[in-house]
Amino acid sequence: MPSVTPVPADAPTAPSRGDVLRAYVALTKPRIIELLLVTTVPAMLLAERGIPSPWLVLTTLVGGTMAAGSANALNCVVDADIDAVMKRTKSRPLARHVVPARNAMVFGVVLGVLSFAWLWATTNLLAAAMAVGAILFYVLVYTMVLKRRTAQNIVWGGAAGCMPVVIGWAAVTGDVGWPALVMFGVIFFWTPPHFWALAMKFRDDYAKAGVPMLPVVATPTQVAKQIVVYSWVMVAWSMLLLPATGWVYLAFAVLAGGWFLVFAHRLHTAVKRDEPANPMKLFHLSNSYLTLLFLALAVDSALGLPVLGWPF
Repeated sequence: MPSVTPVPADAPTAPSRGDVLRAYVALTKPRIIELLLVTTVPAMLLAERGIPSPWLVLTTLVGGTMAAGSANALNCVVDADIDAVMKRTKSRPLARHVVPARNAMVFGVVLGVLSFAWLWATTNLLAAAMAVGAILFYVLVYTMVLKRRTAQNIVWGGAAGCMPVVIGWAAVTGDVGWPALVMFGVIFFWTPPHFWALAMKFRDDYAKAGVPMLPVVATPTQVAKQIVVYSWVMVAWSMLLLPATGWVYLAFAVLAGGWFLVFAHRLHTAVKRDEPANPMKLFHLSNSYLTLLFLALAVDSALGLPVLGWPF
């Protein structure tokens, strides 16, 4: 009778269908998509200066989700070697070999094609084209060129994450107005403090992976100073929306902006004095700041309050 070789107790098991499905969802980085969608809806409400068609909002969110998921999945393919090294990202699907790289690439490309077709059919060609442009910029410019070559990677690469507000505006109006560009700038200047605070915490991870994030190539004091500078520019830039908004937005922009600046300065002071600093507080606060700012924008626009106008 043939002998049967026992299977070691610690031998890896084939992933279940549920595991594979969750892995594909993880490729899209849902938490990042949530933040992008938080900014898209307020941009659409501001464009309408009221409540746009619920169907238009839904279709724009669906198309935006597919576009962001496409960019994130393709980013996972290109960055698989980095993700496998860094503690923060080693649980991602490609780093754990739950999904083959080829399948992930096909998945990302298909999502991108579907997002273009969906947005063109349900909104307009401008919104669809900008969604594809954001995908290509994030993957080809940021992920493949900037991320591994310059400490300014997240500054310019972050432009892709600013596109949802412009896409949302274009879906409503069919063009790109100046308030859309101001919202783009708010997120653009918000991105460096947000990611550099995270990178300060995981500096060793980025250094080990060979990614020249600013905290890897600069001193903590220099990084904290840059965070303060970008924070002030971000808050000042957010005030440029005042002529198109009302008192609700004004109140939240001032209060939330001041709140953010206090924490940015506290981080800089602690680092400069060589005292214990917790950059993750600023990182988490940055998420809350952006959410509150755009929530105030949404409420202000939905209520249809009189705009402050020029001068404000």
